[in-house]
Amino acid sequence: MSYLKFDKDLMINLEYSLYRNVLRTNRKGAYQNTSISGCNTSKYQGLLVMPVPFLDDDNHLILSSIDETVIQHGAHFNLGIHKYNDDNYSPKGHKYIREFTIDSVPKTIYRVGGVILSKEIMFSSKENRLMIRYKLMDAHSPTIMRFKPCMAFRNISQLTMQNDQVDRSYRKVENGISTSMYYGYPEFFMQFNKQVDFVYQPYWNKGVEYIQDMQNGDTFKEDLYVPGYFELPISKGEEVIFSAGDILVDTTTLADEFNAELQKRTPRSSFYNCLKNSAHQFYYIPKTDEVYLLAGYPWFKVRARDQFISLPGCTLSVGRRDDFVAIMNSSIPHIHDFMNNRPRRNIIKQIEDPDLLLWVIWSLQQYWKEDREGFKERYADFVFSIVDYILSNKHPNLIVDKENGLLLTDGRNVAVSWMNAMQNGKPVIPRSGYLVEFNALWYNALKFSEEVADAVKQEGKATRYGERASIVRQSFVETFLNNAGYLYDYVDGTYTDWNVRPNMIFAVSADYSPLERHQRKSVIDYVTKELLTPVGIRSLSPKGYNYHPRYAGTTEEKEYAYFNGCAFPWLIGPYIEAYLKVFGKSGLSLADRIMIELEDQMQNDCIGTLSEFYDSSPPFYAHGGFSFAMSVSETLRAKRLIRSFE
Repeated sequence: MSYLKFDKDLMINLEYSLYRNVLRTNRKGAYQNTSISGCNTSKYQGLLVMPVPFLDDDNHLILSSIDETVIQHGAHFNLGIHKYNDDNYSPKGHKYIREFTIDSVPKTIYRVGGVILSKEIMFSSKENRLMIRYKLMDAHSPTIMRFKPCMAFRNISQLTMQNDQVDRSYRKVENGISTSMYYGYPEFFMQFNKQVDFVYQPYWNKGVEYIQDMQNGDTFKEDLYVPGYFELPISKGEEVIFSAGDILVDTTTLADEFNAELQKRTPRSSFYNCLKNSAHQFYYIPKTDEVYLLAGYPWFKVRARDQFISLPGCTLSVGRRDDFVAIMNSSIPHIHDFMNNRPRRNIIKQIEDPDLLLWVIWSLQQYWKEDREGFKERYADFVFSIVDYILSNKHPNLIVDKENGLLLTDGRNVAVSWMNAMQNGKPVIPRSGYLVEFNALWYNALKFSEEVADAVKQEGKATRYGERASIVRQSFVETFLNNAGYLYDYVDGTYTDWNVRPNMIFAVSADYSPLERHQRKSVIDYVTKELLTPVGIRSLSPKGYNYHPRYAGTTEEKEYAYFNGCAFPWLIGPYIEAYLKVFGKSGLSLADRIMIELEDQMQNDCIGTLSEFYDSSPPFYAHGGFSFAMSVSETLRAKRLIRSFE
């Protein structure tokens, strides 16, 4: 019995199947994503989306879909599906689907009369290349299959229309063809593992619509270029493999390659395995000696804050300590360049964010718990250099207040924290001055640095960091703790922000908390009562004046709602960590219940992973990136914390 299985009734119900999709990636930033029905519902979906560095820093949709047709006795049965104007779907291949499962790879079973056909989609782990394996499981008559590729060759955030600039030429290659629609794009190869006929019959598939983009108020209609179609006979029991990518392959090896790739996959047989599989999909290896974490799909690149928050969960929580070291070691030179005002490469985005260095130390602190000797050799001096850099007030937007030791930042005109929504060039939530999570992380960083300095016998540093931490602890309580028993979100001059937001949770979840136990309990009680939902932690209490539980309306209304009520799964990690630290084993029942509720999302939106954020009231629709590294990683870390208490 498959953990993720969808039967005929669910698949033919487009109101259900159009809103669930499957993601497959490689480690070069490319991916394959489409709904489980086979119909693309967003401009960001397609069979092959990949970077094209020659053109820009974005991803590009190369192959939108391939429409299959089963032919028997001259009768054509089309398995593809596209949406057109007035909710017209054509062809209606979903009506032939009998079962859809996701174990190691997505697998669709079609039944057309006496024909039973399976289709498995595999994305190469090393190349920008897709493979699809078709197997004719049963047939009572001679069967022919036809394959019609629909191509886009465009930036994923744009749409294409019929035009005269398309290069319609192609060349024959082994068991297939190669082509490229526009200058600057790589040659695109479509090949099979057996001899195939290609019929050159170019035309435009006009007026294809993307229903989710339309519902979101985004542009949603385009034309797709079809160069012709491939045709081949297939016998009962035979397997045909289609390969599409930017390199020419030896088609005699496709069957062995498909099976070898299959063995590498983590079966999605449980909640944990789904998250583990998803965590691997964020790896990004632009060069053989460098590895990073993408912030998510479909549009995110390597974002500094996201990477270091996600790093422990995506590596240490799934037993990949060496990967943590590889990613951290790839990133350290970029951080050194920033701290020394040297020219920086553009791989890690937003490295100048003022809280970034605090998250780097937090991430390293998680590794310290795994391998202290390795840490002392690799990272002790690096941690000291970060703390000394902050203390010297060299950061362009992070200042140590000389009187109280707390950190100040200017967030009036630029978004400085993870709550980074902008509107009309200004932060939607202009958090400025003393931010609660910045200073909770700062106290934690000072105490952790003191601990490391003691371990490597640098007594002078240990004493200095410890003295600074004592000042910060006292100032933190005096500045942020209010009479109601929770923490101000930020304090800017004489202004104190009373909104109940989740950022105060880090003052409880951090290994070194500036709060006493009864104060930590009071904070966690507020978060539990006002912010906890089945899909994450709300970004604002329902009692808040600006509370918006749904990400809906105009673009401006969505930007406003983003961090004013929507729920974020990644905050479950620090919440469960804080809850277990306060309540110990007695908190396990709530933690387990939270995990069970999150597991329900494995069959929603992007199957087997977690989205960036959700509406914080039923039915808890998902929004943002449909597979988000921080959501996945912090859920994995939470599961590991639960196991450690059990």
